[in-house]
Amino acid sequence: MTNKLSTTLSVIALLAFAGCASTPAPTPTPAPAPAPAPQSLPAAPPAAPKAAQPGKVTTASTVNFDFDRYVIRPDARTKLDDLVGKLRNVTLEVVIAVGHADRLGSDAYNMKLSVRRADSVKTYLVSKGIAASRVYTEGKGERQPIKECKGDTKTKALIACLEPNRRVELEAVGSETK
Repeated sequence: MTNKLSTTLSVIALLAFAGCASTPAPTPTPAPAPAPAPQSLPAAPPAAPKAAQPGKVTTASTVNFDFDRYVIRPDARTKLDDLVGKLRNVTLEVVIAVGHADRLGSDAYNMKLSVRRADSVKTYLVSKGIAASRVYTEGKGERQPIKECKGDTKTKALIACLEPNRRVELEAVGSETK
């Protein structure tokens, strides 16, 4: 029996060996290629202080006025000319001119004066080639002072102290022309 068992085992081994030799080994199925890594977008440029969109241009200026006046002073003309120069290569969306007054005088008077100041700036900008339809004006009167000064009597010192409050603030928004 041992002989039969030994023969049987030999036959099985031979068959196994023969089967391996005559039957080609299965080729391993190649593993699926890994999915391509998602392509990253280029890094965004650092955010500019006032520009939220590429090509967007925002510029600002402030011009001051003499007490109880809305005529543009020579120093204000220079600032406005500089602003117009910056806007030469810009497709202009809007210029916002907001007029302000100091606290001397009645609320109603100061409101009208602040509107007149903004309107005089608009007239000047239009005379320099800015489209009137692109300039928006409004008056705030004495509601938004940027400097506080002591005293209620209309003295030269108080009038001089309050000068920063007699202003028109301008903001121009547009896109760079290409």
